[in-house]
Amino acid sequence: MSNLYYGSRNTSLDNCTNVDDLVKRYYLPTMYSLIFIVGVVGNITALLVYMVKVRPWKSSTIIMVNLIITDLLFMISLPFLTYYYVLDDSWTLGNIMCRFTRLIFHFNLYGSILFLTCMAIFRYVAVVHPSHGHSIKQKRWGTLACVLCWAVVVAEISPFFYHFGTEENNNKTYCLDFASNNPKFILPYSWVLTVVGYLVPLVVVCLCYWRIMKELKEGPHMGSTKRVRARRLIVMILTCFIVCFFPYHVLRALRIYTNQTPESNCMLNRWVHAVYIISRPIAVLNIIFNLLLYTLSGDCFKQAFMGMFKCDWLNSKSKGVIKVALISKPATNITYEQSS
Repeated sequence: MSNLYYGSRNTSLDNCTNVDDLVKRYYLPTMYSLIFIVGVVGNITALLVYMVKVRPWKSSTIIMVNLIITDLLFMISLPFLTYYYVLDDSWTLGNIMCRFTRLIFHFNLYGSILFLTCMAIFRYVAVVHPSHGHSIKQKRWGTLACVLCWAVVVAEISPFFYHFGTEENNNKTYCLDFASNNPKFILPYSWVLTVVGYLVPLVVVCLCYWRIMKELKEGPHMGSTKRVRARRLIVMILTCFIVCFFPYHVLRALRIYTNQTPESNCMLNRWVHAVYIISRPIAVLNIIFNLLLYTLSGDCFKQAFMGMFKCDWLNSKSKGVIKVALISKPATNITYEQSS
């Protein structure tokens, strides 16, 4: 393996099983292709529903639309990443495109984290402080939140413009992933991204989840539709934080550590790199979770979707079946249904 990935200190790499090479060549193109297909179809459909059918827009609508835009921007880079790994780590698209693909991955990652955190905060205000629920739904708060999110994300990933790009080795051009770059810069920068970009939002989401669940248990109307939707939404966001984002940040830190440790075992290096590679598509599976979130956002997305694609005939058909069943019941049962 090229010392671009493992450094020049380990001369026994040729004796190791190249499990990470196999994972990169077969797993990454497959996963990125599937995410691209589902992400493009799902997010374009969701964007059309929001733009054409959902009225009026609320703060949650604005946050969701920005989340869709973030996901679609990432979709642009996936064909290039897939092509790169199919060619066995041979980058042929120039330095600018290399920076773009690596930058947009982290832009999607940390942008999604912030937008999901905003959703949790807005839902917390609506449930725990209902007196402010009406004002928090106003579009200006959603717009302000999204502007702040975009500004923070740009600040977080701005070093990508200066410290990332293509590398030449043995007549081959590489576009190295985040954790395979210069450890002297990557190690502190990775910790900053992990703490500021992930751990702080995770704590905020957990606090919102705890307060919402406490309020739902103690407050009246526990089974109301809005409260049930709020509980499902916050559970979905927390699941996304743990399932998608947590493994990537842990394995990225482990990959950086083993990559800069001279005495690390050859096979340990390979396997750590392999599981880190596996965690990267999992980190952007939040795109699939986001498609489920749109139906829980409280802005009538589900009804708008059904109306736009003429799916409401299913509802009318099911209502007709129910009516027929009621008519066929005995008179005593009909009286009971009406009186109840």
